[in-house]
Amino acid sequence: MDENQPSKKSMSLNIVSSSAKSSKHKGFGAGAINLNNVSPIIIDHGEAKIDVGAMHAKSKVEKGIKFTTNREEVNGGRQVWLVWVAVDKLAEGVNYAGATACEMWINEEEKKGWKILAEHVNKLDYAIKRRIMLEGLGSEEKAALKKLLVAHNEEWWNQSSEEFKTALEG
Repeated sequence: MDENQPSKKSMSLNIVSSSAKSSKHKGFGAGAINLNNVSPIIIDHGEAKIDVGAMHAKSKVEKGIKFTTNREEVNGGRQVWLVWVAVDKLAEGVNYAGATACEMWINEEEKKGWKILAEHVNKLDYAIKRRIMLEGLGSEEKAALKKLLVAHNEEWWNQSSEEFKTALEG
């Protein structure tokens, strides 16, 4: 590299926490994404569980699976849902504010799976923006998600919007 040439800064994704230290940061990319108030939930076999590994596409069901974007390559298997749930911390208290669902198919015997990673990332973004997008979830999956959210914190559930609660009915 030529010493007279200024070095280029590499572009990178900044995940910024809401701590006092980082919130004072005023540089490039400051506040780009805050994942402190988002949780990934896996719905599999009719049961919903928080699985933080899903934040990096390493949930329990994803480990050891080779994913493809071609659905036809995954014969059989089962449908698994990743749901991003965002909470709001308001003066009135905390509530569930956004939720988006992403579909996956997993065939453990063949160690193959199908998902569209770009969709998972976009749905994470929509949940952060407090959108509610649960299309595709059946009544069993919605009931499992509701059960988990109420069990996790019933006060948060009670303070959630009617739109949020209605999205998880039937």
